Amino acid sequence: MRIAVTGSIATDHLMTFPGRFGDQLIAEQLDRVSLSFLVDDLQVRRGGCAANITFGMGCLGLSPILVGAVGTDFADYRSWLERHGVDCDSVHISETYHTARFLCTTDEDHNQIASFYTGAMAEARLIELQPIADRVGGLDLVLISPNDPDAMLRHTDEARQRGIPFAADPSQQLARMPGEQIRQLVDGAAYLFGNDYEKGLIEQKTGWSGDEVLDRVGVRVTTLGPKGVTIDRKGEPSLHVPPAPELGKADPTGVGDAFRSGFLAGLAWGLSLERCGQIGNLTATHVLERVGGQEYELGQKVFLERFAAAYGTEAAGEVAEHVRCHYA
Repeated sequence: MRIAVTGSIATDHLMTFPGRFGDQLIAEQLDRVSLSFLVDDLQVRRGGCAANITFGMGCLGLSPILVGAVGTDFADYRSWLERHGVDCDSVHISETYHTARFLCTTDEDHNQIASFYTGAMAEARLIELQPIADRVGGLDLVLISPNDPDAMLRHTDEARQRGIPFAADPSQQLARMPGEQIRQLVDGAAYLFGNDYEKGLIEQKTGWSGDEVLDRVGVRVTTLGPKGVTIDRKGEPSLHVPPAPELGKADPTGVGDAFRSGFLAGLAWGLSLERCGQIGNLTATHVLERVGGQEYELGQKVFLERFAAAYGTEAAGEVAEHVRCHYA
């Protein structure tokens, strides 16, 4: 199964604030907030939604196709991704802009305040999917993750027109995009990804009820943080997949991307939706235990042991037939 992942490719600047954001807010003055947080830590990490997702898929043994726009400063990052199994031959190189930057501060309750500089990402709208499909012998699925909004709309329209199944993952761009554009991204998707807050935001902005969304998508996947994930289909009972226990919490940045890595890997292997959700949950747990979206390692033996402990030996046996973790 050939899966292309479109979306952002960025460098993450991750900071930690030793307090609670909420304690710094004055309820009567929220209309003129002016705050500066003295942070304890700064870590610079590779990131971006599409890059994080393809990295995780590569670590599980797949060869995903990364589709996005970067600057000429991408060379080292590209080498890193290719060493982890990612096909970067369809990444657009801007001659004008730097690769995008994500700046995020996390407080002690794991709340986050973030800013995103698009940089070269604005040129993602120039990318056509058909030449990519021609290069790799066709595409079985295109994930449209957060990116330049015009790029997301273009990729969605092209996928529809060319009959390429697509998965909608508007998440971080929901706050910016109006309801009409969100409806355009969601309608006809084979899969729709989002967390529980984004689920409500999609319904609020589109004006569609939960049932009406299910009339328009094949499968709706809603992550619930520490409560796992629910998977919904029209006319079917809702499926809840509990989380995989974590060894500790370090930073939530990239957790949702890692979930998508595991879920898409399960789809590529032809596994059930329940197994897809389980693989996604365990992959996400690995990211939660590290700072940065690509700082984890997936070892074959440990991954399967943790999978069996979380979901049972029978489930682990099904996954073991397919998963080929990047590390031994």
